Amino acid sequence: MITFANVSLIYPHSIKTVLEDLSFTVTEGEFVLVMGSTGSGKSSLLRLINGLVPHHTGGILAGDILVDGISTRNVKPGGLSHLIGIVGQNPLNGFVADRVEEEIAFGMETLNMAPEVMRKRVEEVLDLLSLADLRDRSIATLSGGEQQRVAIASALVMHPKVLVLDEPTSALDPIAAEEVLSILQRLVHDLGLTVIISEHRLERVIQFVDRIINIEGDGIAVIGSPQEILKHSAIAPPIVQLSRALKMPAISLTVREMRRATQDLRGSSIARERESLVNTSAEEVIRISKLRSVYGTKVALNDISLSVKSHEIVAVMGRNGAGKSTLLRSISGIQKPLSGEVSVLKMDPTRLKGRERAASVGYIPQEPSDLLYGQSVEGECRQADKDNGVAPGTTYEILTSLVPNISPSVHPRDLSEGQRLGLAISVVLSSNPKILILDEPTRGLDYAAKSSLISLLKTLANDGRAIIIATHDVELVAEVAQRILFLADGEIVADGPTVDVLLSSPAFAPQVAKIMAPLPWLTVNDVLKSEL
Repeated sequence: MITFANVSLIYPHSIKTVLEDLSFTVTEGEFVLVMGSTGSGKSSLLRLINGLVPHHTGGILAGDILVDGISTRNVKPGGLSHLIGIVGQNPLNGFVADRVEEEIAFGMETLNMAPEVMRKRVEEVLDLLSLADLRDRSIATLSGGEQQRVAIASALVMHPKVLVLDEPTSALDPIAAEEVLSILQRLVHDLGLTVIISEHRLERVIQFVDRIINIEGDGIAVIGSPQEILKHSAIAPPIVQLSRALKMPAISLTVREMRRATQDLRGSSIARERESLVNTSAEEVIRISKLRSVYGTKVALNDISLSVKSHEIVAVMGRNGAGKSTLLRSISGIQKPLSGEVSVLKMDPTRLKGRERAASVGYIPQEPSDLLYGQSVEGECRQADKDNGVAPGTTYEILTSLVPNISPSVHPRDLSEGQRLGLAISVVLSSNPKILILDEPTRGLDYAAKSSLISLLKTLANDGRAIIIATHDVELVAEVAQRILFLADGEIVADGPTVDVLLSSPAFAPQVAKIMAPLPWLTVNDVLKSEL
């Protein structure tokens, strides 16, 4: 179905190749994962498949790429739309309509399909991705995860032979992510759909894929089965890291396999509690009383009351559309509540301005590009240093600690999603805010970058900052959060220590917790500290 023959790619003004002499074949009905570190070239490989690279991006391409016997050299992306459906990292960039149902039908309308065919397909895909309740909603009012599902539906409704997805579960809650991946697997097995997917959260996807293309950097890519690649890869999900840490004879890729392999281990272990990370000298820095917020006729937050202290890292979790982003925007002062009170450092956050705001509350939205307006990474960092009144080079130093090897001369819009996020985080952190608010901070970040972020957040919390994170990344929460607020339909349904909340929710439990249950361990480090 897809053939890469001695493919090499280099972008204009770049000093290194993205891919070097890459050859492989993907057969019909195969599920393939593309993995690699942030900025390694995963998105470029996916865009090569439908000709977006180099037809729309530029660059020098050597070798040939065939899709169903058609060379992408000779046909532009539009000429392959009947064969290939593509879902990008940022779904908002691909939407053309205002309403959900109109967006899903748009592609079929451009091909002049019969109305009865379009209606049938729209209904099918609305049910397939649990979007029926959202069909009349404005896309602008949807959460990031809901927008992601609409983008996937818009691609699937065209009945492509090849589906290419770039980070399709990054904004989805664990339940929605598993549903989407299960749907894709069913389409692969039942209809012979060929799926190529790029994903950083390997714990979600490795059990579904047939093969892995691992882009190791400097143009080098290695191809093999999940067991072959993950046995030696520096990038690995928690289940593989646990296998390595326990020196298991073979790598397990599913929780079921790993539970069987560790059965004796669990039986002989003592259930030691995690050490408490609560700081007794903490002061209240955020107080919310009976907060209520609405979007049109939809109640986003309903009578929310809570407080957050300094030194505290709080994770806000819940399914897509539960009200997480609305809560964060209310705390940061971007969104005024319909009723109720929000106090940040004993001030009304909506009245904070300029440098006082930057030093009080640092807010990083789901779309980090909203914070970037410079013409280069270097210019962005230099402007952030000036705006925040810090020493020159401060912002860039934070950036290189999070996401190394970013060229200072590149335009922020040309960075990968993860690199852009790292730059936005660096710009906000350089102001040294007393409260840091992050909305989905690990979208597009590989495990190494996420590990750097975790270390940085822990350091900031130890220094007295209060940190609030809205995320679907349960592995991040298990590593860094002391407390979890769980939202559902705009209300707090759980508020407590991380270990208690995660262990009581099978759907949101991290991989290690599922493997080692009923022992109260959430991470690989928890297992190792138990002296098994």
